Order: sequence, then structure tokens, then C-alpha cells
Amino acid sequence: MAEELARTHDETEPGAPAAELGKPESSLPDAVGMPLLRIEGVVKAFGGVRAVDGVSLDIRAGEFLALLGPSGCGKTTLLRMLAGFETPDEGRMLLNGRDIAQVLPHERPVNMMFQNYALFPHLSVRDNIAFGLKRAGLSRAEIKDRVAEMVALVKLKGLEKRRPDQLSGGQRQRVALARSLARCPQLLLLDEPLAALDKKLRESTQAELMEVQRRLGMTFIIVTHDQDEAMTVADRIGVMNAGRLAQLATPRQLYEAPRSRWIAEFVGDINVFEGKIEARETSRLTVATRDAGTLAVVEPRDAIGKANVAVAIRPEKLKLSRQGPAVDVASAHAVNRLEGVISDVSYLGGTTSYKVKLDSGAVVRASMSNTTRLDVDAYGLGQRVVVWFTPDDCVMLDQ
Repeated sequence: MAEELARTHDETEPGAPAAELGKPESSLPDAVGMPLLRIEGVVKAFGGVRAVDGVSLDIRAGEFLALLGPSGCGKTTLLRMLAGFETPDEGRMLLNGRDIAQVLPHERPVNMMFQNYALFPHLSVRDNIAFGLKRAGLSRAEIKDRVAEMVALVKLKGLEKRRPDQLSGGQRQRVALARSLARCPQLLLLDEPLAALDKKLRESTQAELMEVQRRLGMTFIIVTHDQDEAMTVADRIGVMNAGRLAQLATPRQLYEAPRSRWIAEFVGDINVFEGKIEARETSRLTVATRDAGTLAVVEPRDAIGKANVAVAIRPEKLKLSRQGPAVDVASAHAVNRLEGVISDVSYLGGTTSYKVKLDSGAVVRASMSNTTRLDVDAYGLGQRVVVWFTPDDCVMLDQ
């Protein structure tokens, strides 16, 4: 199986463009502003179910893009179509202006790094990396130089003669990465490449992956279900749901300004209060909610068309206090105050997560940084507290 998967990507027909095997030509199209990869209305159905349903997006040269979403959302199917393992039923995939939808996998300047790495167990590190280069017909000297370059790039020097079963999980991951990069594809696809690594190793490998991508200036697309991973490595994140692209944004934009309630609840933790707009002031709204009373909220730039709305606040935006915030009477209306009792405490090292049961019966989550060595400022179970936040801390969404 490993040999079959690797051959799919590493074989190159005699007529394949030689440029595919050299250094990326900077990958930038000639037209100013033209994306390296343009996906237009791509559809893929299995048994009448649309796994990918009309997805369109542009990916820039040198960009690190993450596709994030729940299981079955279509992100892996989209990646497989880019690799050539699946053919779109509708739409186009333009790489440097050329539609690759019908191009065979080994004829497109695209490589894919698999979740299980697909290494040859009987070959050494050096021979695993060199496999595709040999099939491409490069000379021994070229292969030797290219393998040495890849070994240095992924920091495997001294391990060239070892076989995969003599390597750690992180080292096998580097071999797979080196083999995928050896032919200098214009586009590298990564299918949950770090899923098998433990937390500590995953974090260090994420940093190495970002360093390699930046040094090469190559375009990477990673599929992951790990939100922290997507936030860490990606320049932009495409969130998929039910085969559609729900939002494409930078990690910060995605977290701070989600386009919908579904995205707000999917990406990170969030508190949501359903309510109805009662009044509009200068750049502010007054929203009457069942669980949090009347809240002052900054009016969003994109007007909410409905009177019924959802007010969302991230846990780290909520402040806890024994007495409430110290504010001037004149500006007191600018602070939203809720009262309740600590019902749960989770110490997480750098932060502590609190659940507060409000007097209304609703439960909210608050997260506070542990800035002192001892928990002298911590709150305990059963302690009565004031939860407060400003209108700027809120995100207004349609219900």
C-alpha cells in the first residue's frame, strides 16, 4: 500500500514538464494579484450526497492555508481532488491558470503528504527521499545533492541509513515531508500529518513545519480537525461545514469576528445569549436577553437584519470580581454586569477556567490567566462573584 501511494505522486511520465522537478519559480503567476490556485464552484457527490458542494476560494502563492471542520464536512475530499485522487463532478481547479481537474496525479506539480506517511519500510531514509527523484530520471549527482538538501532542511543528518522502523514518530514524519518536498512541487497538500504525534512533539513539529514552509516560500494546504493546530500554522483558515466553505479568514478574524453563530460555537469556546434588539443608540445596541438581562452591545458593521439576535462573548473576555468593576457613575452604563456563584473550577496551568451559575440559572464560562505563582487571587467553589464585560467584548450574530 505504501509503495502504491508513493508511486502515485512520485512517478513522472517522460513528457512531464521538467520545471516540476526544479526549484519553484517563486510560484507567482504573471498577472498581478492572480492567485496561485483558484477553485471555482467545485462539486463532488458520492451516492447522491454532495461531499463538496460548490466550494470556491483563491489561494495565494507562498500561503499556508488550513482547511478546518468537523468529520464529514468535505475538507479531505477537497484535498483529494487537488491531489488528483478524485475528479470533480462540477467546477474548475486552476493552478497557475491551468485547469488541473482532469490531469492525472503524477502529471500535476502537486504532492501530498499522507497521515500515515506511506514510507517504504525496507528502504533507508536516504532511499525513501530519493525514490521519486530516481523515477523522474535525475542523475545520481542531482539525486545525491537534492537528498542532502532535504536531509539538512528537515534536520535528519546522521540518520540517512536508518529504516523507518528505527525512527521515532517525529522522525518518520520528517522523512515523509522531505520526500514530498524533494521534487519541489508548486503545491504541497498535508492530510492531518501531525495527528499521530503526542502533544509536546506535535507543538515542536508545527514550528518546524512553519519554518520549512517559510524558507521554501512554497504553498501549503493542510487539512486538520485540530483548531489549535490550524490557528498556529495557517496564514488563513477555511472552515467547512456540510460540504460548503462557511468562512475563509485569518485566525484572528475567524476567532474575533465569526461570520455565523455556527462558526462562533465551532471555533473555540463561547458564551451565547439569545435576545431581541430593544433600542439603537450611537454605534450601540440594547439587547434584552432572557438569561443575562439587558446588555449593551457595539453595533456590528454589517447590520443585523432581524430583531432576534445572539450576543456572543468569549470566556477570556469575561472578568470576574468579588465587588464588580470600579467604574465612574457616568460610564457605568457601558459595563455589562451579571451576578452568580462559581460552580466549577478547572486549573489548566497558564489559565484557570471557571463556570459561573448566574442568578437566572444560566451557566457561563470565564477564563483567567494565572499571573501569580500562588492562587491568592483565585475564586473557589460556591463563591459569589460579579461577571462583567464591555460592549466591545461582544459579538452580535443572527440567531
